[in-house]
Amino acid sequence: MTRFPSSRPKPSSHPGVRLVQKVSSTPAFAKVAPHLIPALDRAVHRLTRGKVLVSAQLLPGLVLTATGARSGQPRRTPLACMPEEDGGWILIGSNFGRSGHPAWTANLLARPDAEVSWKGADIPVTARLLRGEERAAVWKAALAFWPPYATYQARVEREIRLFRLSRREPAAGPAETPRSPASPPPTSG
Repeated sequence: MTRFPSSRPKPSSHPGVRLVQKVSSTPAFAKVAPHLIPALDRAVHRLTRGKVLVSAQLLPGLVLTATGARSGQPRRTPLACMPEEDGGWILIGSNFGRSGHPAWTANLLARPDAEVSWKGADIPVTARLLRGEERAAVWKAALAFWPPYATYQARVEREIRLFRLSRREPAAGPAETPRSPASPPPTSG
């Protein structure tokens, strides 16, 4: 069973979108896009305080903050996504049809708790790699959503990773030390 609504958002049928789909399926695009698009998205996202991603003008997009699998440091990656009706997202590790899995997928496999910036809001999430029939159903939906994914898969030997991101409760901050009603409030010194 998929979680997509019957009227799930699809990229516009505007002729310009079809042109972008065609261009984004080329090997030349696969060489340039992984360097250009994320850098542009990061800059615009920062300037607009998380409200705008340039690439989201064609596809819904978010900024994933995952913990580096080896470094343990936060890694921010702008990504296209497929929103789900329950408030979660599907991420497709296509890497624009390049041979290796994108680094963010290894980060989510190692540490599935992450955060997304979605329309200006920071939301804690947990990622789960999709497998089997569930993956097959989501892959079919992904191809209907953005047909160039088929070209990306045809160019590589690896199976493109699909992740489902589900919202989770934010981690609690440090616990406050309880004090009795008679004790004075803490002072700063």
